[in-house]
Amino acid sequence: MSAAGGRVLRIERLDDRVVATLDRPEKRNAIDQAMIDELHELCAELEAEPRILILTGAGGVFASGADIAELRERRADDARKGINAHAFIRVAELPMPVIAALDGYALGGGAELAYAADLRLGTPALKIGNPETGLGILAAAGASWRLREIVGDARAMELLLTGRAVGAEEALAIGLITAVHPPDELLPAAHALADRIARNDRAATIATKRVFRAPRAAHPDVDLEEQAALFESPEKFRRMTEFLERRNG
Repeated sequence: MSAAGGRVLRIERLDDRVVATLDRPEKRNAIDQAMIDELHELCAELEAEPRILILTGAGGVFASGADIAELRERRADDARKGINAHAFIRVAELPMPVIAALDGYALGGGAELAYAADLRLGTPALKIGNPETGLGILAAAGASWRLREIVGDARAMELLLTGRAVGAEEALAIGLITAVHPPDELLPAAHALADRIARNDRAATIATKRVFRAPRAAHPDVDLEEQAALFESPEKFRRMTEFLERRNG
């Protein structure tokens, strides 16, 4: 069964973060239109009130891909709408960091949603990749540009052209994930990472993500403008004063 009330995203809201669980276990959390609609709703909430987002999946699976039954019926006009692509761009552009906690399959659209996160953790059961060309389509919801940014051109091209899914050990080795945890420790590890981020200054975290995602031509101007604003922040003076007092105490 899906989440109560027909919802396919199960959402837990905390003071400084939101945990969103993809919850279509009967379909291995395949990403359908309803899930995309609920992702947009969640993004609107997190754009208005920025918090860390942890994305995970129910039933030992992150997301097995886009819903093939829906995908099969889509035509050229649907492709041009970028239904999944625009939702995942919105996830990637959230002000605060996004952490993907990946167990089991993260394939096709599921992998592309994971690529939209800033940080990815996995379990030993992880299988992540893009088999789209085997289905007569391409990975058009972010893999063609995000995967190369994460793992480099040559590795990304090999994975996209072969459609090969990589396991946790290889994903860690190529930088696709940053750590591997047993399934029962995956979400606690994501929360520990969120805790570490949340201890830092919120405005500085938002600025860091913003400048990191800025195009190369925008640097160093974008860095300097963000830094100028932070240099005037009361929180900068408070934190630096506390640091100096601890050091000199």
